[in-house]
Amino acid sequence: MTTMTETSARFREFKMPDVGEGLTEAEILKWFVQPGDTVTDGQVVCEVETAKAAVELPIPFDGVVHELRFPEGTTVDVGQVIIAIDVAPGSGDAPAPTPAAAPAQEPVEAAPADSGDAPKGRTPVLVGYGVAESSTKRRPRKGATAAPEAAAVAAAVQAELNGHAAPAAAAPAPAVPAQGGAPDGGRPLAKPPVRKLAKDLGIDLATVVPTGKDGIITREDVHAAAAAVTAPVAAPAPSSAASEAPAAAVASASARETRIPVKGVRKAIAQAMVGSAFTAPHVTEFVTVDVTRTMKLVAELKEDKDMAGVRVNPLLIIAKALLVAIKRNPEVNAAWDEANQEIVQKHYVNLGIAAATPRGLIVPNIKDAHDKTLPQLAAALGELVTTARDGKTSPAAMAGGTVTITNVGVFGVDTGTPILNPGESAILAVGAIKLQPWVHKGKVKPRQVTTLALSFDHRLVDGELGSKVLADVAAILEQPKRLITWA
Repeated sequence: MTTMTETSARFREFKMPDVGEGLTEAEILKWFVQPGDTVTDGQVVCEVETAKAAVELPIPFDGVVHELRFPEGTTVDVGQVIIAIDVAPGSGDAPAPTPAAAPAQEPVEAAPADSGDAPKGRTPVLVGYGVAESSTKRRPRKGATAAPEAAAVAAAVQAELNGHAAPAAAAPAPAVPAQGGAPDGGRPLAKPPVRKLAKDLGIDLATVVPTGKDGIITREDVHAAAAAVTAPVAAPAPSSAASEAPAAAVASASARETRIPVKGVRKAIAQAMVGSAFTAPHVTEFVTVDVTRTMKLVAELKEDKDMAGVRVNPLLIIAKALLVAIKRNPEVNAAWDEANQEIVQKHYVNLGIAAATPRGLIVPNIKDAHDKTLPQLAAALGELVTTARDGKTSPAAMAGGTVTITNVGVFGVDTGTPILNPGESAILAVGAIKLQPWVHKGKVKPRQVTTLALSFDHRLVDGELGSKVLADVAAILEQPKRLITWA
């Protein structure tokens, strides 16, 4: 299927694609174009965030941007048109764009019981995966305790911090719908996005005074009701732009707490970690090791001309050590197939590297890491980390991992008990490398020491196998020449 539709010979529409396998929605993080801008085939027009990653979307044709159907911060279903392009500008007057805040095709409905479930049936998938049978549920709604819009509250808080007296609170309007708001005593009239906004803000539509035509409740009415009910200071009426963009972090009026919506990548991480922790029986083992020789090797490799242009650090040697340990103990590189009750042995290693990003912890992986030379592994590590920090990691880069490394030592932490990445058999945590007293050749000397922790799925890996893998990694880091003798 395609992600664009042709409304006429002149105007073409681009739909929200499924940028991962089977995803049903994505949030528009940022528009890189505005109406009137000229675009070319392949040009990135926006960045969206799914449950897996943030992804840039290129437009597949040339033209001039006619309209943006949704503002930044809006969660859009796969298959909905997000941008219209005039592919024949100058050939006549274009019709007026549909306002992004209230698309013309959205019906006005009396608020029904809102289950939040998507219709059952075939789900559109727009990037080459065909269509999937599903009864997919939409993203769960936020609870009624969600905080009001950030802009009004933050302004009041800032006024207090600056020493200005906050204006007196406006008296809330009587909780009676205006005439026509609920005809014949029925449910209030509001468009679906407005009903969702009211639910997110914990506002009962029956208490909102409608100002729209024919007694329809508008977004501004809901925001006004939220400000009147929850804010101890008078909040200015939100602008149309502010009313569309959900707050990333909402401070309470007293500045005693902050509420951060859990969505996108961060939400997917939370769900995956809960699922992993309560489905795979975790076992964690620890070993403390003298890595002085490894640190010397790192220093020597930094000066080696064969390693020019790539970043050399202890993580590179640790990654190579883990790959050698897996080669010596291949049974550890496996997955559990619950449906078929089988252990799936992997004959390749996609090495995951946990990376902290502004959107949360993600785990992209180096494909076929077992086949890479040390310089190739160093280059792949550097590219992986840079891409993750820039927020450009694709869903494909995070799929198919087999074993992961998490470096908690960069935060000064000695060790931890890491949770398995879902679908993987083991994860190695690397602690801080510190100068410590150590018995070396019969004498107490200062040595570079670290603690390793290996968590593994006990359905796949028994204590003996897990111990062998961890002991092999430790032995290599203590005597790095084993990278050659054991490879």
